[in-house]
Amino acid sequence: MEVKKMWNTYSLHHTSSGNILQSKPVVQNEQPKTFGMTSAISLAGPKPFDIQKTTELEETLKAHGCFESDDEMKHRLEVLSKLNDLVKDWIRDLSENVKKLPASVVENVGGKIHTFGSYRLGVHNKGADIDALCIAPRHMDRSDYFTSFFELLKEQSEVTELRAVEEAFVPVIKMKFSCIEIDMLFARLALKEIPEDLDLRDDNLLKNLDPKCVRSLNGCRVTDEILRLVPNKETFRLALRAIKLWAKRQGIYSNVLGYLGGVSWAMLVARTCQLYPNAVAATLVHKFFLVFSKWEWPQPILLKQPDNTDLGFPVWDPRVNPSDRSHVMPIITPAYPQQNSTFNVTISTRTVMQEAFRNALALTEDIMIGRPGITWENLFEPSSFFFKYRHFVVLLASALTQDNLLEWVGLVESKIRILIQTLDKNSLIKLAHISPEQFEPLESEKDSVTTIWFIGLEFEKTENLSIDLTFDIQNFIELVHMSAVQQQKFKEGMKIDAKHVRRKELVKYLPMSVLQRHKKLAVSSSTSLNSSTGDIHHSQSATTLPSGTPPGGDAKIRKRSSDASLPTLTTKRERNDSASNDVFVTPNSSESQPMANGTDHQSERV
Repeated sequence: MEVKKMWNTYSLHHTSSGNILQSKPVVQNEQPKTFGMTSAISLAGPKPFDIQKTTELEETLKAHGCFESDDEMKHRLEVLSKLNDLVKDWIRDLSENVKKLPASVVENVGGKIHTFGSYRLGVHNKGADIDALCIAPRHMDRSDYFTSFFELLKEQSEVTELRAVEEAFVPVIKMKFSCIEIDMLFARLALKEIPEDLDLRDDNLLKNLDPKCVRSLNGCRVTDEILRLVPNKETFRLALRAIKLWAKRQGIYSNVLGYLGGVSWAMLVARTCQLYPNAVAATLVHKFFLVFSKWEWPQPILLKQPDNTDLGFPVWDPRVNPSDRSHVMPIITPAYPQQNSTFNVTISTRTVMQEAFRNALALTEDIMIGRPGITWENLFEPSSFFFKYRHFVVLLASALTQDNLLEWVGLVESKIRILIQTLDKNSLIKLAHISPEQFEPLESEKDSVTTIWFIGLEFEKTENLSIDLTFDIQNFIELVHMSAVQQQKFKEGMKIDAKHVRRKELVKYLPMSVLQRHKKLAVSSSTSLNSSTGDIHHSQSATTLPSGTPPGGDAKIRKRSSDASLPTLTTKRERNDSASNDVFVTPNSSESQPMANGTDHQSERV
């Protein structure tokens, strides 16, 4: 079977009311203009009102610092130029003095830096990091990159917070160079020399490369292919800036925690551009939420037919790979070898994103019809995370020094999604919502530094609810410590604590200003959404009653489950500490408080 027939071609169709019906196969005798996998939903151009809303959108994005000044852009270019020179000098020096290559080869050996991600797409904002790839000729090894080049970076006065993550799925050196955060990958090509005009879209460059080099190269190849596949690059960029800001404000911009990363958001926006190729950015933002609030996951998102290239590398194909069938929100990269960029997404993180899509759809519908009092600012309001849930798991990662903590936090964070997956399997837990925001404790211990994450819990409506999370938490902690030991990153004083707290106990961990801000946002969000015309279904802890719940009925639900309480217990495990960690959730009806109109904003004062 040909690769191009790997997936059925699907199309989305509008009803007269603007809603999207269930996706269905494209009729083969229809031949409308096609961008990407399917025909466009609409080829309509903008109306004056759409252009006005796009201007307002751009002004709002500027106010949120989504555009760099000319001086800031110049500084980035200077940093990249210095890094590029460092790479060339390092390759030349190693080729001559260590590899002992002839002078004629050393003279033309080349090497370069190639950017990808948000910077390459042209949608980075103020203070954003830069994703870069160090491209080296065949005689350079990855071990050289993580030893001699790493040492060279250490010597640079502009470099701070330098750390290597050599054992990662995609090995990376992380640093700040002149105050700009940079994630720098490495790829060795099977070439004697690296020319300046190297075209990374050439699939033949992947021949004879190891998988880690292929994965490193794919970042650049995917970024360039996305830009090639959108009908209008500038419109795409403005719409993507808006979606990125919205996702960050909603706390759903984090690949490592199981949400979407930059490339995944870019592909969703690119697909929207293909479906509405002549729309302006404001329309695209609205259509983005329309399409993906209705999307029938796990139906995959593809920007083009899969390539028929076959160089022996595994590609995403649920027909062939059983593990691919378990992916809950597949968004497939457009460059060979095609991969699922959302491998980390869990049932809970997808649920959180789907609710955010539905809420945003209602707001953007109001914006695009000019409803008084609803503006783009409403769309970009932060999430009221701490007022969505009554129960939280608090994760605390501690180390003796700030440098150790930086490394420890990176490792712990990379495993949190596994804990979320475990909680998803618990039949009594309806949702485990991890917030990407990190906090420092109100009072740090004298001999350690700590970073805190919060996981909001929503329970199923079950009589006599009793949940024991001891085993799940213990397994998570052991997994993190085992990974640290295997990667030789464990250091004395590295600890993880896990605690269950009720919302009223958050004052022990968070500044009052944070809680007051979240409470204000919860009220504001409730007002905006209640005035919206969209069809929204919030979680039970949000600001409206669940579908089918009679007025007043939500109080009983809360009394049975969400108002459960338990003793606060702490996990403190060092490398050889076998002490158990008891985390229980048990009902306590005496502490139950009914919710007014399905909200609990007034039931607990902050």
